[in-house]
Amino acid sequence: MSGVVSERVRELVRQICKENDVEIIKGHVSKDHVHLFVSIPPHLAISKLVQSLKGKSSYKLLGENKELSKQFWGRHLWARGYFVATSGNVQKSRYKGG
Repeated sequence: MSGVVSERVRELVRQICKENDVEIIKGHVSKDHVHLFVSIPPHLAISKLVQSLKGKSSYKLLGENKELSKQFWGRHLWARGYFVATSGNVQKSRYKGG
């Protein structure tokens, strides 16, 4: 991503995460993908967070940037898939049988 678009992606990701009470522990915007290491509240499904990140950022970016809009006309800005892995400890005492 170009410098201006890359910076705007950072801003939008921060904003969307803040709206969803998601803590960004580490993040990186590359030329063709974004890496995020986040802590999300237990009531928020990861799929909903990703849907929000991709949907809202795409809508804003394409609306604000004519060149991007021309480049991606009739196509999606983000790829369909995403990769998720979990990290951390689960406290057994919080669950039945633990």
